[in-house]
Amino acid sequence: VLLLSALTVSAVSLTVSPNLQQFFTGASVSLTCEGQLGSDGWTVKRDTGSGTESCGAGGRGFGRLTGSSCLFDEFNPISGVYWCEGEAGEKSEEVNITVSDKEVILEIPALPVRTGSDVTLCCKKKTGGPVAAYFHFNGRPVRPKTEKNITINMQQSDEGLYWCANDEFGSSPQSFLRVRGSVTPISVTTTERATTTTTTTTTITTHISHPSPPSSSSSIVPVIAAVVFLGLLDLVLVVVLMKWWRQTGRTLPSLQRKAVYEGLTLKKNSQ
Repeated sequence: VLLLSALTVSAVSLTVSPNLQQFFTGASVSLTCEGQLGSDGWTVKRDTGSGTESCGAGGRGFGRLTGSSCLFDEFNPISGVYWCEGEAGEKSEEVNITVSDKEVILEIPALPVRTGSDVTLCCKKKTGGPVAAYFHFNGRPVRPKTEKNITINMQQSDEGLYWCANDEFGSSPQSFLRVRGSVTPISVTTTERATTTTTTTTTITTHISHPSPPSSSSSIVPVIAAVVFLGLLDLVLVVVLMKWWRQTGRTLPSLQRKAVYEGLTLKKNSQ
């Protein structure tokens, strides 16, 4: 009997390579649909505000489709929301991508980051490398001075809108950085028994993202303590009864059969 065959934690997710939200016009980018059970039948789609488009499709299509990946050899200046969509209409989490013709962009992750991880934000100009700039978060400066990059140990409160600004080259587009809870591994053991007596055990390990729920061990401890206490009490009672029976020479069956008489008169038979 097959007790449990598989555990599906999530369907398919969209990955961006390089993992950035902002690109200059003409950049090469790869968008891929990835999943634990494969990505057959999934397509990269986007919405730029004028309707939904599919990667590699004629007419209103975009990019170049190669397997489960959508390739941009030269990104055109069109920003939009991208996602993976299955044949049955199921969708992955959306990713915002901005293609800019400004002088500077903010290098910021496109995919959600985990709490406790270090994330480096960089202000990059179109010709050359990083440039010193002010970094802004939700409308306020992150640092009081200009820097080429900043590193943040991400917490849930760091989720929000970021951009950078340089006195000479101006401001970058704004992008929203998403923060997710830490990853906790969960092991699921499945057992499959055939018609013979052989039992095969398979362990499936997966990851679920959650914001550290409260532990239930504190509610289990009192129950275990009560069970242990009752078990010890029963053991003590059994030991006491056994000692009493041994001291009095009685056993449980003999106590049930024995009768007590008072004022007996014995008569001897003449024969």
